Amino acid sequence: MSPRKSVAEARRTRERIVAHGIALASVDGLEGLTIGRLAADLGMSKAGVLGHFGTKEALQLAALEGAAAVFSRTVWEPAQHEPPGLPRLRALCEAWITYLETEREVFPGGCLFTTAAVEFDARGGPVHDAVGRLLRLWRRRLAAEARTAAADGTLPAGTDPEQLAYELGGLYLALNQELQLFGSADAADRTRRALDRMLDPAPAPARNPAAAAAPAAR
Repeated sequence: MSPRKSVAEARRTRERIVAHGIALASVDGLEGLTIGRLAADLGMSKAGVLGHFGTKEALQLAALEGAAAVFSRTVWEPAQHEPPGLPRLRALCEAWITYLETEREVFPGGCLFTTAAVEFDARGGPVHDAVGRLLRLWRRRLAAEARTAAADGTLPAGTDPEQLAYELGGLYLALNQELQLFGSADAADRTRRALDRMLDPAPAPARNPAAAAAPAAR
């Protein structure tokens, strides 16, 4: 086997391990992601899996980064070509709903970041820090679009971008719970109704009745 083919094969094997690790972690949590479980499921030796990551923690971090790539591909990329501000924010929110509804093959247990946030919120260490970093990056992206929308007048004056991003995060935590825990058939529609209230465009400036009634200057 040529060195180039060997490197490509190793990359494909690593990607296969990470993809299966993401699926397992969405159901069993990152702590349930073990070298032995992956090796058994994938028909590999423990040494073969361990050789790609070295430690369980490195495997957990790789699963988080892989999940972030899936999230970016399914939520950010479809919306990134929309005009900045409210159109892009709306598109992001719609793609976010689609992600939670349809990515069941990748995330059979629902959003991995929701699972990981609950699992690691009271722990320290690199995995806790990675979860926080990825969630903060997403919140900053939402706040940036909200800030643009407030600046161009498509969201009401006085909109707090950070508060809006905070509330959107809570809304999608609720959506994930409704889908996963309760199996609610109307969860996406409820989420869209909430979005219509939260992202209601700014009202058009009121016309001055007196000015409208005044005769035109001759």
